[in-house]
Amino acid sequence: MAPSAEQPAATTTGRGRVRLRRAALMAIPACVTAGVLVTLTAQNVLATQFAISGMAFEVTADKLDGTGFEQFGTLDNMIENSPNAGDTGGQLFLIQTVVKRASLTKLCQSVNLGGINLLITAGDKGTPVTAENLTTDSDLMSGDAEFKGLEVGRDASTFDKGGVAGPPGMFGQQGDTVTVDHFRQQNYATTAGTFRLPNMHLSFSGNGC
Repeated sequence: MAPSAEQPAATTTGRGRVRLRRAALMAIPACVTAGVLVTLTAQNVLATQFAISGMAFEVTADKLDGTGFEQFGTLDNMIENSPNAGDTGGQLFLIQTVVKRASLTKLCQSVNLGGINLLITAGDKGTPVTAENLTTDSDLMSGDAEFKGLEVGRDASTFDKGGVAGPPGMFGQQGDTVTVDHFRQQNYATTAGTFRLPNMHLSFSGNGC
């Protein structure tokens, strides 16, 4: 089942700069048919690196700064007969965001475990969280965003700014840099080559991020 997407209006503020009030799967088409998903699965061009649990988790940060940014569609799969599959058939069409080098100020991550949240915070003592080759699979991304060197509508298989090539024929966008204030994502998967979390704190809480 394809997530809905907000497509906020963009205004250009100088060559190569685009400001967006909200960046919520900005340029990705809202509708993807079941036939397309079946084809992508058969071709194995959108396979995730691991079976996802199907439980979403929230990620927030005061600010995200990234170099080498890409976004395109991806199909994630749960294990067979996953209790979290619902009416999805165990597959979720999501947006994969790639950032080659990222820093996040005051990172918070939480997942609801059925009435209680597993909460992780880091980067809140003056040293931001940093990541290399960061990828996230999401159905929601929001914030106040600024891109430089933005290319929208390019074939994802030709991407060269984040170090990851998407599937042939897939609509996507990439940019030299991205900055997002009041950053929020709802994710189903995250991978990173390196993830450094200064002042990390893990706890259970009645509240999420």
